[in-house]
Amino acid sequence: MKPGVLLQGNEACLKGALAAGCRFFAGYPIEPASEIARGMAYELPPTGGTFIQMEDEIASIGAVIGASLAGMKSMTATSGPGFSLMQENIGFAAIAEVPCVIINVMRGGPSTGVPTLPSQGDVMQARWGTHGDHPIIVLAPSSVAECFGLTIKAFNLSEKYRTPVIVLVDEVIAHMREKVRLPSPDEIELVERPRPGEPPEWFVPYRDPGTGVPPMPALGDGYRYHVTGLVHDERGYPTTRAEEIEPFMNRLFHKISRDFDKLQWGETYYTEDSTLNIIAFGVVARAALSAVKTARANGMKVGLLKLLILFPFTRRMVTELMAESTTILVPEMNMGQISREVKRVNQGRCHIETLNKVTYQPITPQEILAKIEAIYG
Repeated sequence: MKPGVLLQGNEACLKGALAAGCRFFAGYPIEPASEIARGMAYELPPTGGTFIQMEDEIASIGAVIGASLAGMKSMTATSGPGFSLMQENIGFAAIAEVPCVIINVMRGGPSTGVPTLPSQGDVMQARWGTHGDHPIIVLAPSSVAECFGLTIKAFNLSEKYRTPVIVLVDEVIAHMREKVRLPSPDEIELVERPRPGEPPEWFVPYRDPGTGVPPMPALGDGYRYHVTGLVHDERGYPTTRAEEIEPFMNRLFHKISRDFDKLQWGETYYTEDSTLNIIAFGVVARAALSAVKTARANGMKVGLLKLLILFPFTRRMVTELMAESTTILVPEMNMGQISREVKRVNQGRCHIETLNKVTYQPITPQEILAKIEAIYG
């Protein structure tokens, strides 16, 4: 373990990416994510990697997909408007099963919104931003250390499942500084995409090997490999045959859903005896923990579930928490996005309260504490 270093959240993201083996970054400057691109411009070339500033965000994610197809772990970083421009190519990466990581540092919106102030308004866009049915993995750090660790996890998940993975960071976490103890390289577990073991003449690029994740050669390795954004058969060629489309779509989803139990990431605080529990993520989870500690000091049985993965939604953890709760409080810096997921799985188990703030200012511990006190009556 290396000595502690003072890092900004965005800096921790880029260091996590480098530690995960990222060797290609394409992006376009946008606040409040610009530190990631600037850091990559300095730190990638000495590692033998490549940094390219593209003409826009559409081109950025396109270059990332191309580099990944060529065998490199690849990433981009952006914020709301740029994230919107990337959606079509995120869909391409999902259907062509191209590993890549997208960091979205959330700011106020819609449209240009408020470029330098925080929000949590991109939750549903991260899940459903690109059209059609598609699986996606979305992670959400609430500390600088988690920016580092979850970025590594994002690369590992992307490589393991051959899918785009999104890291949602709100502006406060991206720009705060905390002391972080970075692990040494030999302490970091890295995952590489599955590679074909058979000779090129036997290779079928999208055949299910039993794991739901076909092996992926790099373009230029000698394997015949057709890539398309159309629904395709096992050889990668477009198809409209129902007997080929349905198994393909089922495999896209099943390769992630089969590991649902392994993708239930969250941390609980003081939930052993709590009847009122809070579900939060990002910077709001930090405020919620402070409010919970104060409430418990005042004799109120309150707990917290901090979400680290938003999609696949942590349904199992939330359901277990609901079984022990009379009320669930969901504070978030939007009009109510994660609360919709909480309500979806609630099914009458307990009462759901929300606390929404859309002034592009963080929700404070005092605001959450006031809501707790109001619920207690």
